[in-house]
This record gives sequence, structure tokens and C-alpha cells, in this order.
Amino acid sequence: MKTRYSLIATFLLAAAIIGCQPKPKVSESDEPEETSSGLEFDLQGHRGARGLFPENSLEGFIAAVELQVNTIEMDVVISKDNKVVVSHEPWMNSTICVGLNEKPIPEGKGLTTYNMTYDEITNYNCGSRPHPDFPLQVKIPTFKPLLSEVITEVETRVAELELPSVYYNIEIKSTPDGDAIFHPKPEVFCKLVLGVVQAENIQDRTIIQSFDVRALQAMKKLESSIPLALLIEETNGFENDLENLGFTPAIYSPYFPLVTKELVQSCKEKNIKLIPWTVNEEEDMVRLLDFGVDGIITDYPDVALTLKM
Repeated sequence: MKTRYSLIATFLLAAAIIGCQPKPKVSESDEPEETSSGLEFDLQGHRGARGLFPENSLEGFIAAVELQVNTIEMDVVISKDNKVVVSHEPWMNSTICVGLNEKPIPEGKGLTTYNMTYDEITNYNCGSRPHPDFPLQVKIPTFKPLLSEVITEVETRVAELELPSVYYNIEIKSTPDGDAIFHPKPEVFCKLVLGVVQAENIQDRTIIQSFDVRALQAMKKLESSIPLALLIEETNGFENDLENLGFTPAIYSPYFPLVTKELVQSCKEKNIKLIPWTVNEEEDMVRLLDFGVDGIITDYPDVALTLKM
């Protein structure tokens, strides 16, 4: 396994970005009010802080913590040796990753993480390539971390800074077509993720989200106390989405253009938190805040923190 890039330089870079940013709003008692989803308003750093640091990287999660988001949002996949790895795709994405000696990798889904051991996965640098959609990203050599590693490093940094405990929103990246190709079946996938969550003692600060209703159904059977979030990209209507899931989730997380005042009201009537993704423009953040959403998931938590939550 390769030695991870030292975080000291990263912290200095993060400090330069973060130093003048305001802190998130909290209640008069200086503590967020607890709700069924954990927080009065939930500001989630998407894939860490993807607008500022490489996505799903340890460095990006630490930067999000230093920005004082409420929740760090991430994606997980499974390696050949059944490790829970933090990665958006269950393959090496040529847009953000290169091989040994900075060698370009083929486009497409051929380099499947489910067919690699975790040691093999760490041969790929997924932080140095310029991202075409995020020109402000700091470029640093980094590899895909284990979920357990992210939790350990985040908890350590939170303690060092004497910050409120952070929440974890973990997306299970599964699809019916991907079973046994890109990942194990949902029941096995969920057991592996839950095992890490329980071992790291963060069960009371974890949300499990997925577009795949099978994963949410499996997790509900395994551990009903963990809040579940239904991710929605295309909808046949709010009620139909819930019917397809088969139960009422703690959180409904649609693509942000789908959010209307009527949807906000429908969620409130069912005591479901509404947390849309991925909200990056200030005008969209303001509009959604005016609608009364319960949180947002954003690549730019630094922008969101300038607004009144």
C-alpha cells in the first residue's frame, strides 16, 4: 500500500481557503437542536468538499470538517477483499484518476474496484488531475480511502479542533444490473458497511442513503435505528417514490430542481426531512432555504456558510 500524502500542507491550503469564512449558524444555546435526522439544518459537504478538494478524499473530508459542516457526505464501494472503500464509481474514473507514474488509464468501466484488492486500489492517484468542472480544486496526490480510515481521521480532527460531533451520510452505490459485477448483492453490501459503522462507534451519527431501494430495504432489516435517505434523480411523484420504497424514510433527497414548496409541505406532513442534492449556486441555495428545506448537500460548503441557515 502506498504512503498517503502528508496532510500538513493540505491543512495549510485549507486554512487559506477557510480562514475568513463565517461559522455555521447554531441555536442560542450554541448547540444544534436535535431532530429525527440529527440537526435543525443539515449542511452536508458533498463528497467532502468537492469544489475545493478532490472528491471522496481524506483531504477533502478534513477540509469539510474544518469548514464546520454538520455532515460529511460520501459514497462507498466494495473491493475484491471485502473492504469498504470510499469512491463514487465502482471503477477507476479516468477523469480524476491516473495509474502508477501518472500513467493515464483507459476510459470506461473496465478497471472495476470490485475486482481489485484494496492494496491494488491504492496504486491509483485520484487527486492530481485537473477536474474540468471544478477549477478551484486543490490538486494533491491522493488515493481512495477506506471508510474506516475516513472515520478515524475525521474523529481525530474534530477532537483536535474541539468541534461538535460530525455526522456521516454514507451512500451505498448499488444497482440491480451491478450485482456480482460492480458490487455484492445489497444484503452483503449493507452488512459490510454496517460492520464498519458499528466498529467505529458512529451508528448514532450515521445516515445511509441510496438510489437503490433494495439497499435501503436491506439496511432497514439489518438495523432499523439508522436513518435512511431515499435519493431521487427522476421521479414519478413523491407518493409513488415512497410506495416504491415500501416504507417511510427519515429523509427524502431529490435532485434539487425537483424541489417545490408543495414537496416541502408534503414532506413536513409525513415528518420526512427534505435534503436535496447537489446545490452549488448561491441563488439556488437561497431559494431552497426560502422553501424551508431541512438541509442541502453541496460541493461548496464555503458558499453555503455565508448564507443565513
